[in-house]
Order: sequence, then C-alpha cells, then structure tokens
Amino acid sequence: MAESGSEALPPLLGALVSGDRRALARAISLVESSRSEDREAATRLLAALPASHSASLRIGVTGVPGAGKSTLIEALSIDRIGRGERVAVLTIDPSSERSGGSLLGDVTRMPKLAASPLTFVRTTPSRGVLGGTASSTREAIALCEAAGYHTLFIETLGVGQAEQVVSSMVDYVLLVAIAGAGDEIQGLKRGILESVDGVAINKADGDNQRAAEQALRTYEGALRLLRQRPIWVGTTSASERRGIAKLWQAIEAHVANERVSNRFAERRQDQHRVWFEQLVNAELKRVLLDHPAFQVGYRAAQESVAKGETPSVAASRVVAELHHLLART
Repeated sequence: MAESGSEALPPLLGALVSGDRRALARAISLVESSRSEDREAATRLLAALPASHSASLRIGVTGVPGAGKSTLIEALSIDRIGRGERVAVLTIDPSSERSGGSLLGDVTRMPKLAASPLTFVRTTPSRGVLGGTASSTREAIALCEAAGYHTLFIETLGVGQAEQVVSSMVDYVLLVAIAGAGDEIQGLKRGILESVDGVAINKADGDNQRAAEQALRTYEGALRLLRQRPIWVGTTSASERRGIAKLWQAIEAHVANERVSNRFAERRQDQHRVWFEQLVNAELKRVLLDHPAFQVGYRAAQESVAKGETPSVAASRVVAELHHLLART
C-alpha cells in the first residue's frame, strides 16, 4: 500500500533522491494510487523533485508480443551496467478488463537485471489505458530520473498503432520486430513506422537468420518510401547478444544529432506540453464527474445512449448543460 499523508513525504523524498530503490518503488506506488489523499501527496512529491535531467536518455521499446522486447532490453541494459551506469526499466503489463489484475511477469523475464544493484525494474498494470502505456508512466519517469537513473527503458504493451503514444514520452522509439510470424504486416502500418526512430529485427539467429535478413530488406524498402530522413534498421539476437553494440551506436548517434540540432530539447518541451494537457484534461473530467449537478445530466445521458439514443446527440446535450452550469456560477 502506498504511504499517505504529508508526514511521509520529507523522508521519502530524501531517500528517493539518494537513490534508494525501495523509496523509488514507494514513490511510484504513490503516483499510481487512485486514492484522493495519495494523489495530493504525489502532487507535493512531484513538485519537490529536482529539475528534470536533460542528460538522461529515455528509450521506448515497442513491438508485438513475442518479439523479444524484454530479452532485448535486458541485453541492452547489461551493456550499460558493464559501464557502471544505472538503468531503470518500466514495463507495462495488460490488465484484466474484469478484475483490473495484471500479469506482472517482466521481472521474471529479466532475471539478471532484477538481481543487479545498478538497475530498477518496475512492472505496472495498464488498467485499460490506450497507447501501450500506463496513466502514471510520465510520473514514474520523473521519479526514476530524480533517483539517479539516467538510462530509462519504457516497454509498452505492444498492441498496435496506439503505441505511438510512447513517442510523446521518450527520446528514442525502438520497434522490435521478428520475421516469419506475420509481424512484417503489423510493423509496416504507416502510423508505427512514422513514429519510430529505429527498427530491430530480433531473434535473428539459427534457422531464423535468413528470414530476418529478408525482413530487414522489407523494412528498409518501406522506410525509404515513408521517411524523409533515414533511420537505423538492423538485425539483433538478444539471446546471443549479437547486434547489441551496433544498436547502441545507432541510438547514441541519433540522440547526439538531435542534441546538436536542438530537436532533443524541442522534443522534451513538446513532451511536457502533452503531459500538462493530459493531466489537465483528466483532472477536469474528474472534477466534472464529481460535481453533483453535472452528474445528474451525465448519468441520464449515459442511460439514454444505452437505450438507443445517438451518442453524438446525447454528448451535445451534456455539453450544453455544462455551458448552462458554468453560466450560473
């Protein structure tokens, strides 16, 4: 259970910025909580954090289930750990639509990371949030950076074109694909390829190596048609640790170019703007739904739609009632 109340914040903040992993876990639990007192405490905690770290590197990893995202993240992270760097991995697991429960299995799929004192692995249930991420992912990123983790991986659900949402949170979006499993069709959707910064054809080993090379050429051809600027496409084998060094070189070269051209700073600014707008929209919706006068018309419109009324007509009526409510205040 997340700690509540203002009394817990000063020691929690101090432990967090000193790099205590248990404090980081408690802080993320706080921002994930739906309890009103926890939301207030989380807001105070986030307000007290040091300025965001422009030196950090945020990498979003997306792709269909079974592409080996977790194994590839572990291989990439081990490279960084070998340099003495601290790495945080935030993974999103699908939640049950009925119970809200989550599989929460990525820690077991990355055992070497979970055992390293230089890493922090956190799995969060999506709770039905679209876009392959959780509603508190941005807050968790800020907390990890405040705790001294300057290389962050955000692994998405891998559910399709809604994965574009992760591009509004990170500095580099990596699409992990595999050959021979129908993945090429999924990956070639225009929306995905237009939002990624690199493509790794994973599991390029054994009998699958030839198919991976063919998939590589397919992606390269598609990207030449869709992208004005070339992006890195290569083959990797996370299990055999092949292609990992080349992938890191591509990520570092991309980020270096983004910093020189000032696109890195502009992207971070856009991310904060999107974060702000989403938080305001979510809070406005919560405030409205908690307003007794608004609730009456809103619930009545919901019931009317369930009985067959056109949703757009019911929505227009709700908005009109909102205008009347605001005019009276």
